[in-house]
Amino acid sequence: MANKPRIALFIGILCISIFPVLVKMALVPGLISAFYRMGIAALFIVPYALLTKQIKLYDRKTTILMVLCGVCFGLDIGVWNIAIQGSTATQATLLGNLAPVWVGIGSYFFLQMKPSLNFWIGTVLALIGMVTLVGIEVFVNLSFDIPFLFSILSGLLYATYILLSKKVLGQVGVVSFMLYSITVSTLFLAVLNGIMGSEFTGFSTAGWMTLIVQGIVCQLLAWLLISYATQNMRATRVSLSLLSQALFAALLAWYFLDEAISIQMVIGGCIILLGIGITFINKPLIGRPR
Repeated sequence: MANKPRIALFIGILCISIFPVLVKMALVPGLISAFYRMGIAALFIVPYALLTKQIKLYDRKTTILMVLCGVCFGLDIGVWNIAIQGSTATQATLLGNLAPVWVGIGSYFFLQMKPSLNFWIGTVLALIGMVTLVGIEVFVNLSFDIPFLFSILSGLLYATYILLSKKVLGQVGVVSFMLYSITVSTLFLAVLNGIMGSEFTGFSTAGWMTLIVQGIVCQLLAWLLISYATQNMRATRVSLSLLSQALFAALLAWYFLDEAISIQMVIGGCIILLGIGITFINKPLIGRPR
């Protein structure tokens, strides 16, 4: 039973790893793709919540936090989509997944459960692995263009979502939380696309198929599993585990999009997984437990 949250997290990560590859195909514009990802998921979660009587009213503070989760997540997906289509699936995923650094810092200031020394050791190793995976020259030569800035912004929004959801999921069930979060994200992205003048129709059959997969697999299934894991695990541990998404996304981008993969990238991916593994070790690696 103790392994159920970890198994759920692993499957959830595999589901969201497909997402950058689908977006990079550019069959649908990035911002409207984000809307349909959330909207299609909402078509499933709302009826299910009604049938299982999991639509509930909460106090003002909890409701505000869930609304903020929805806005943060919707905006995160929107800017991340634009970043992916403007660079590579691998690079945008890596920069967007700097979230564990922000989550660790945020947990230190805003959550009662402080990051352990093992977390920081794992974070450093994971970041070294990220740099190794894409090559130091990529970071040295990065220009502050829109895809780069949006990738960093995506990481900040992602971290904010993880921290807020951790607080909310201590009081709210997973389905109820997903109902509020996805509904708010859908409405927010609908308004944002309307303001930006996006076209809501006219896509190819392949484009619609990618949107359906994004909504059902990459959003609904993935985040039901990840939210369950977040509810039962440390926020820092969940966020750092999500770094492995970069490794899986890189492999999928290599296979489906012919994005280059090298021994250096494999080594970097192994270092990332080592860093993640260290965060799961309860006994301090340095010093003695207090």
